[in-house]
Amino acid sequence: MARRRRSRYIPDQGLTTRMVTTMFLIGLLYVVFVGVLLALLRGAWPIILIVAGGLFIAQFWFSDKIAARSMGAVEVTPEEAPALHGAVDRVCALADMPKPRVAIAQSDVPNAFATGRNEKTALVCATTGLLRRLEPEELEGVLAHELSHVAHRDVAVMTIASFLGVLAGIMTRVGLYGGLSRAGRSNSNTALAMALIPLVSAAVYAISFLLTRLLSRYRELSADRAAALLTGRPSALASALTKVTGQMAHIPTEDLRKAEPYNAFWFAPAFSSRESLGRLLSSHPTLEQRLDQLASISAQLSRP
Repeated sequence: MARRRRSRYIPDQGLTTRMVTTMFLIGLLYVVFVGVLLALLRGAWPIILIVAGGLFIAQFWFSDKIAARSMGAVEVTPEEAPALHGAVDRVCALADMPKPRVAIAQSDVPNAFATGRNEKTALVCATTGLLRRLEPEELEGVLAHELSHVAHRDVAVMTIASFLGVLAGIMTRVGLYGGLSRAGRSNSNTALAMALIPLVSAAVYAISFLLTRLLSRYRELSADRAAALLTGRPSALASALTKVTGQMAHIPTEDLRKAEPYNAFWFAPAFSSRESLGRLLSSHPTLEQRLDQLASISAQLSRP
C-alpha cells in the first residue's frame, strides 16, 4: 500500500499531541454521556443505541459538509473564480499537496475557512468580503494558513469535536422522548431522569466547548507559523490579519452575528460587539499574539 505523501508544511508535534488528547477526551465524553442516558432511561436503550451509533457515523462523515453549508460555501470552478483558484494553485504547488475543492461564500465579512475529513474531501472557502479587500500576496497568506489546517488534519478534529454539543442536545431529546413515552410521567425514575439529563447534557456541552477552545487557540498559532514559513512572507499574513481584524468594526452587526457561531472555523474571529462574551472564551489567540509570532518569524527568516 502506498504511503501517504507528506506536504512541505512543517510538522507540529505539539499540535498532534493536543489533537490526539482532545479526540480521546471527546470520545470518552461521548461514551460516558451515552452510558448515563442508558442508565437513566433503561426502557429506551434500543433507541439510544441506534441514535448514538447513527449520529456518530453522521458526525464523522457529514459534519464537514454541514459546517460548509451552514457557512454558505458554494463550490466554484476556475472559470467562475480564476483569481481564487490561481492563489490556491500556487499555495498547493508550494506545499506539494493535492488541490482541495474551492468555494466562495456570499458575505461581506472578510474571512476564510477550510473543512474536510482529509485531503481528498477538503474544501477551502473565502468570502466575497475577503476577496474584495485583500491583495494577492495577502490572500495567498490566508489560504496558506487554511491549507495548513488540512495538511495537519486539525480541521477534521475541530469539525468533529465541535458537533458533540449539538449531538448531546439531540440525544437528550431522543432519550427523553423515548423514555417518557414508555415510563409515564408519574414514575419517580422518570422524574429523576428529567432532572438529571439536562444537567448532564449541559456538562457535556461545557466540557467539549472548553476542550475545543484550548485546541483551537493553539492550532491557529500553528497555522500562522506554518503558512509564514511555507510562503516565506510572514509580513503578508500579518498584513492580512491586521486588515481583516480592522475591517470587522465596519461590518453590520447582523452579519457578524450570523458568522459568530462559526468562529472556531474562521481565519479570524467575528464579534458582534466589543463586549461580546466570545472575546473572553475566544477560539483564537489575540491579534497581538499572532502578530508578535509573525514578527519573530520574519526576523528569523531575515538572518543570514
